[in-house]
Amino acid sequence: MKILIAPDSFKESLSALEVAQHIAAGVRRVFPEAVIQQVPLSDGGEGLTESLTAAMGGVLERHQVTGPRGEKVSAVYGLVGNHTAIIEMAQASGLELVPRDQRDPMTATTFGTGELVRVALDKGCRTIIIGIGGSATNDGGAGLAQALGAKLLTSTGQEIGRGGGGLLQLDHIDISQLDPRLAETTVRVACDVTNPLYGPNGAAHIYGPQKGADPVMVETLDRALQHWAEVIYRDLGLEVAHIPGAGAAGGLGAGLVAFAGGKLQPGLELVMDALDMEAILSSGLDLIITGEGSINGQSLFGKVPVGLARRAKQHGVPVVVIVGSIGPGSEVVYEEGIDALVSIAPGPITLEESLSRAGPLIAEAAHTTLRLFRIGRQSLE
Repeated sequence: MKILIAPDSFKESLSALEVAQHIAAGVRRVFPEAVIQQVPLSDGGEGLTESLTAAMGGVLERHQVTGPRGEKVSAVYGLVGNHTAIIEMAQASGLELVPRDQRDPMTATTFGTGELVRVALDKGCRTIIIGIGGSATNDGGAGLAQALGAKLLTSTGQEIGRGGGGLLQLDHIDISQLDPRLAETTVRVACDVTNPLYGPNGAAHIYGPQKGADPVMVETLDRALQHWAEVIYRDLGLEVAHIPGAGAAGGLGAGLVAFAGGKLQPGLELVMDALDMEAILSSGLDLIITGEGSINGQSLFGKVPVGLARRAKQHGVPVVVIVGSIGPGSEVVYEEGIDALVSIAPGPITLEESLSRAGPLIAEAAHTTLRLFRIGRQSLE
């Protein structure tokens, strides 16, 4: 038996790596001699650094950077070999770093994310994979640009203030001191939204309220991002406003394109390509077990189990998904290459109990699944 275990995290409970370990424990109770490959996955959001670094055989490190409010935070990033870094902007500039009553996208900055990029460059990395979900910011990546050496200047030659509100002070951009190592670095951006930079579907209108913006602030931030795009176009010759994903992470998508040469990609596709998933899927697998906290009718859009199953289907490998909950409309995933959904719930169970006992429940679900799989194999022999 050759089995690939490639789950996403169970949010608020277990990381993808921990989920994979519990599934493997359940599998070994039935097939102790099975060849098991554990490849924790991520859709580019929370858990990207841990999942991808572990799967690529790298190490996790910490560095003190500037948080979204200007305070120092300890951010985790991954190093793979001596040339690739894995970064989550949420580690440096994330919404969860800011208490709910202190959230203010007018002043929140991506400066710390830029500092993480500089750390990667200092480590000799010339490939940087960065996930940009979960931001507290709406500064269009201006803080990141400043941390990387760009000068964002007012009409009197002073640096603009940090945060989305500071963009309204911008008169011109000077990139003469932008870190030259960026020109020889590949920056791949895991981005699962397609919002433009500004406008009704832009960063401020769609995501500003959850970051603390009231209606007046939303309009101000939207104008600021439009001004940001206009100055970038005038001074750098780059049209970033309407690139799909430019509005991701409060406009960080646009900032990464403009100042770091970033290439925006759907998160899961980026992760699977980085792991050379096609080679893994064509290695003679008997079964794939993946997992997710919940499955429902919306899981067709960017979720790990569906994205993995679509690729597995091309190789004829059966896919089982172990999930915390199976929601309305989930039957649509069967058309995408998923062969079975298995809930970890052994019966009526509260959400709190499911979260607290997720590990043992996942292992037991894997054990049950493999017993059924063994029956199917025996009937074919």
